[in-house]
Amino acid sequence: QVQLVESGGGSVQAGGSLRLSCAASGYTYRPYCMAWFRQAPGKEREGVATINRGSGRTDYADFVKGRFTISQDVAKNTLYLQMNSLKPEDTAMYYCAARYLSCSAGTGPPPRQEFGYWGQGTQVTVSS
Repeated sequence: QVQLVESGGGSVQAGGSLRLSCAASGYTYRPYCMAWFRQAPGKEREGVATINRGSGRTDYADFVKGRFTISQDVAKNTLYLQMNSLKPEDTAMYYCAARYLSCSAGTGPPPRQEFGYWGQGTQVTVSS
């Protein structure tokens, strides 16, 4: 059973930066694709970025391209999301997710229904 635990959320001013972490454990075989999603109050959960754990291939939602970077430390079983140039509209609960299927690149993150493993989330609040 894959277990995911996020950390690193907090409150920052617009233009600031945060780095989220997601510690993965409890599995025998590593998930093929890891992802970050976010959900703002009253909105649907949306994909932010994905990374394939074998190839390291990444993909991003258009609204974070050039500002956010997804990365991984395979030895530490940890996923990261470096968030720069944060905007108030980035305020949301951020979730780590995993699946046993590779993620494509260039088409944006897959929908949430395609991920079977989730963390509990970490809150990011950006003030203007």
